[in-house]
Amino acid sequence: MKKLLTILLPALIFCTNAVISQNPSKHNLKLHKIKLPKGFKIEVFATGIPDARSLEIGKDGIVFVGNRDKDKVYAVVDNDGDFEADESYIIAEGLNMPNGVALYNNDLYVSEVSRILKFPDIYKNYKSRPDFEVIYNQYPTDHHHGWKYIDFGPDGKLYVPVGAPCNICDSEDPVYASITRMNPDGSGVEIFAEGVRNTVGFDWHPETKELWFTDNGRDYMGDNLPPDELNYAPEKGLNYGYPYCHGNDIQDPEFGKNKDCDKYTKPVQELGPHVAALGMLFYTGEMFPEKYKNQVFIAEHGSWNRSSKIGYRVMLVTLDGNEALEYKPFAKGWLQGESVWGRPVDVAQLPDGSLLVSDDYANTIYRISYEK
Repeated sequence: MKKLLTILLPALIFCTNAVISQNPSKHNLKLHKIKLPKGFKIEVFATGIPDARSLEIGKDGIVFVGNRDKDKVYAVVDNDGDFEADESYIIAEGLNMPNGVALYNNDLYVSEVSRILKFPDIYKNYKSRPDFEVIYNQYPTDHHHGWKYIDFGPDGKLYVPVGAPCNICDSEDPVYASITRMNPDGSGVEIFAEGVRNTVGFDWHPETKELWFTDNGRDYMGDNLPPDELNYAPEKGLNYGYPYCHGNDIQDPEFGKNKDCDKYTKPVQELGPHVAALGMLFYTGEMFPEKYKNQVFIAEHGSWNRSSKIGYRVMLVTLDGNEALEYKPFAKGWLQGESVWGRPVDVAQLPDGSLLVSDDYANTIYRISYEK
């Protein structure tokens, strides 16, 4: 393993870089415990990235990383293309749950709880604590499900979810439990999808260009209800049932009485209960075998209040068109019995076709690759 550098920026910039360590044993990483299909391997891309959450793949070996429980946004840089990060830079700090990161025309967009920020021309400025613009500041200020995953769709609009401000409630403000979208300058904000309790990951089908997203089910209905969901939204205006119905046809015990669950758009796949399905992507690379092309990878962060833990893995949903054929583990082993040493958050695809997986528990970003 190579030694990694800590870059010292001028004191006038007030910038301190995180120290990246590539020593798995130092961080109690048990990579030998991770089980993958034959031909795949998992390695460390970077460790020592506090609360590594949402990922956005930039150019020139730069990966942008958001936080939920911390207040920073990072640029993690692989200078020499060997898939081991060499440097990290704090782009901004003192932010309010800056979970989401997205690129558009060389500008970096960051989501706080109530604001969307834009860091112009980020590739020229990421080393020096760049200035940012606030393009929108009218989202609710609730911290409950307030952190936001963001991304730009094929239509050039920025998609921004607004989670429910509670475990289960029927909010009068229609922006709660929705997915919104806006123009890159913050104008034209509208609700795209309703009845979405809390999505922290979505992607667009590479062929149909339709939006697909994960959604976290409510708590306190027991260990095995309700399921998390994988949904797709072929058009604007669909309602996915929250807070009245969950999964395919489960009426909520508090808000679902006398509700017809068939009125709402059903999930493509019911996921495990309480698995906390977060980041997802359609695989479009050339590295993995052909059977993985255009299939869905989902990072399951893992349960927090289930009597027996579940999740803590990366799952694969195999599709035939818009129909799910199979839902099974792709990478597992962060959960050993009831002991947890890692929690996957997001999945992102590098240009060579390998996958990055962030882990906010181990403060690590992994790389999964394939060799015949």
